[in-house]
Amino acid sequence: MNENMQALHDDAPKAATITVEDKDYMRDARGNLVPVENVMEVDILRDQTVRGIVKEVEFMSMGLKALKAKLFKDADAFLDLSSERYGAKQGGKKGNVTLMTYDGEYKVSIDIQDVLSFDERIQTAKVLIDSCIHKWTAGANDNLRVLINDAFRVDKRGNLDTKRILELRGYKVEDEDWSKAMTAIGESIKITMSRRYIRVYRRSPDGKSYRMIPLDFASI
Repeated sequence: MNENMQALHDDAPKAATITVEDKDYMRDARGNLVPVENVMEVDILRDQTVRGIVKEVEFMSMGLKALKAKLFKDADAFLDLSSERYGAKQGGKKGNVTLMTYDGEYKVSIDIQDVLSFDERIQTAKVLIDSCIHKWTAGANDNLRVLINDAFRVDKRGNLDTKRILELRGYKVEDEDWSKAMTAIGESIKITMSRRYIRVYRRSPDGKSYRMIPLDFASI
């Protein structure tokens, strides 16, 4: 074992082994038990390295989860206090509000975002829209056909893109079937859940904008 691999071996946690009748095994990706002496050294070190990284990230993830709960608790306590000064009491989830320091150096934004989905009437809307396309002259509407087909395309999970579909309602089209389709889209919208976000910002050095303080690997 060279020096680099030895250092990696010493710093990393032990590989996951299973002892059966006083003999150590490692479980492979197919669930088979492989004697440790038959596992390549680099595979053991890879296992150790990945488990070490996962352990650190899971620990940090739990810390961020606790931090998030505390941030919401602190912000909610202030919002309740602020409301009570005027004899009002807030209920439910508090959001869509910005809190700033006295000097404007920092701000905390609390937002509530609804997660939308469509019921079965969205398929009726698609049929009506397809009917419009067939009725209209083809050439001038090829681009619209592509736009509509793209709007109704599902992602890998089989979900529709709500934003693109809702954008169709912004087009002014004088056609009875189109109007019915837009009504069907509107009536098919359902709020499946609401997500609450808290974001923290610091004023930029030039004082002209705010920059969010990142809490994810990609932004740091």
